[in-house]
Formats: sequence, C-alpha cells, structure tokens
Amino acid sequence: MSAGTPDGSGEAEQVEQLARQAVGEVTGMAKEIEDAKGPRPVPMAELSRPGANGGVEAIDLLSDVNLQVKIELGRTRMVVEDVLRLNAGSVVELDKAAGDPVDIYVNGRHVARGEVLVLNESFCVRVSEIVDPVRREERA
Repeated sequence: MSAGTPDGSGEAEQVEQLARQAVGEVTGMAKEIEDAKGPRPVPMAELSRPGANGGVEAIDLLSDVNLQVKIELGRTRMVVEDVLRLNAGSVVELDKAAGDPVDIYVNGRHVARGEVLVLNESFCVRVSEIVDPVRREERA
C-alpha cells in the first residue's frame, strides 16, 4: 500500500497516467518514423522551358559534324600465305551470300542493315533495318 493513500489507488493512478503518456509518446515517435520513410517532396529550382523548336535547334548544331560511314559486305579469315598470294583477279569468298543484307557502321558502331543497289551506275545501299541498340552492344 502507498504512503499517500490507504488503498494504494493514487499510486495506481500515477502508473496508469505514466503508461498512457508513454503510449502516446511511442505512438507519436512511430508516426514520425513512418512519415520519414515515405516519399516527400524535394525542393527543386524551376527549369526553363525551351522554345517550341528547342529540339530542332539542338539538332541543327550537329548538322555540320562529319561522321565516318562504312558498309560491310561480309567478312572472312585468311592465313598470311593466302593473303600474300592475292593479286588482281583473285576472288575472296565472304561469309554472306549474294542478296544478304549488308551491315552499316557509323563511326565504328553497327547501326543498320540494308540492301545493295545500283543507281546511275553507282553502288548505293537502301536502309532496311535499324539495329536495336541492345544488339549493337552485344556485337561490339
């Protein structure tokens, strides 16, 4: 029994009040922790909007850049002895059949495939397929 009250109810009341206060504080802390875990806005500076032709103007900056474009008809492997025997009229067999698509490289990167044509007595290539960027990386 408590010294202040003959039946100890004052002490029980204090314990109960302290327990309620502790529960309230723990609940408040749990709420703060939960709020801290969730998404919250991050202040960011306002971005300036490009003009209506912003993308076109950016591309125009690159219009004078020279790129190296190569068309690959096919590949083969040869031993040095066979290379040394090459002369005018020699035939080198490639790994592709006539009519197969040729590979188009820009600055050393495989970007497309196409078919060989003749236009005004000059060879040219009609692009038939743009190579998927994922497959470009696999081939490199």
